[in-house]
Amino acid sequence: MKRFTVPALAAVATAGALSLTMSPVQAQSRAKATNVPTIPHEAVPNFFKNPPGIYTGEHMGISTDSKGNIYIYHRAGETRLFQYDATGKFVREIGRNNYGESFAHSVRVDAQDNIWTVDEGTDMLVKFSPAGQVLMTIGRREDPLGSLSNMPGQGIFHGRNEKYRFGRETDIAWDQQGNIFVSDGYFDARVVKFDKNGRFIKAVGKRGPGNLEFNTPHSIATDFQGNVYVGDRGNARVTVLDNDLNLKANYDQVGNPWAVCVSGGPGPKDPGKQYLYVSNSWPDSAPAAQAEYTGEVYKMELDGTIIGKFGKGGKAIGEFSTIHQMDCRDPNTIYTAEINNWRSQKILLKPTAAPSRTSAH
Repeated sequence: MKRFTVPALAAVATAGALSLTMSPVQAQSRAKATNVPTIPHEAVPNFFKNPPGIYTGEHMGISTDSKGNIYIYHRAGETRLFQYDATGKFVREIGRNNYGESFAHSVRVDAQDNIWTVDEGTDMLVKFSPAGQVLMTIGRREDPLGSLSNMPGQGIFHGRNEKYRFGRETDIAWDQQGNIFVSDGYFDARVVKFDKNGRFIKAVGKRGPGNLEFNTPHSIATDFQGNVYVGDRGNARVTVLDNDLNLKANYDQVGNPWAVCVSGGPGPKDPGKQYLYVSNSWPDSAPAAQAEYTGEVYKMELDGTIIGKFGKGGKAIGEFSTIHQMDCRDPNTIYTAEINNWRSQKILLKPTAAPSRTSAH
């Protein structure tokens, strides 16, 4: 009988887990849309200011509240959540060492200015009050013994579709009634709806390329009519659902959406005209060739009509290296959280006269 040492078995298990983890996600693709007008933009240099000795690592999530405060969820030596004021000055850290933090993925602020962290390492959503108190958790961290063999970010797809458990969930959004929508995620392939108290309502989706199927639903946003926009990254499309999670449309012209954002924030109920922003990101593995045809952000009407684009892959100010999340509360002020550049940027759009438009259907 052939004998295996523990390290050998661990190596085999890790290799298998990584292959299963990575296989569903396609390589980043060139956007299908052509002749898209460029929206002039500029980055505010050195906007975010940390005190001496405070550093950030990979910027995974960024969000603003109604008062202009900015929250950045990042991975450094540990996962940490920082708050900045409207001028970019560091204010405080929230929730350090809480049990829901392990491997940051995104952060969002709801209509009451509560701060929600989405952590793929713990499979948990944590709701903090504006003062930083824990108000609610959804999901459950893997038991310590059960997670010994998995480093954060590893494991295998399970598609278990459980009501109150996630599989490396990725993002969160709300409608005007406070219902909660979650994109879930790497080890599941679905969108989940909860009520405002965290009670499960419905889930849709399974892995695949068809309608109401997902391949790494990576980002999620809602509009003020309650429609849901899912960045289906592996399938290179934005899937639009109604409030009951029925399919409305697929927008497949803007590459692989790492981040989606709908302007206006989670409130008020009459925000004026809303826009959809989609990042066709330069991937976090930083392949040199793909920097030439990724990195741009598309501005779209909610019906999928492309208005314009801005940015490109790169390291300079105003260029982007793996936009993992965006905030677009103000449609002409975009905040980006970037993995490979270890930074966030404040981007000011300078729209010109209405350009020609391209359908994304």
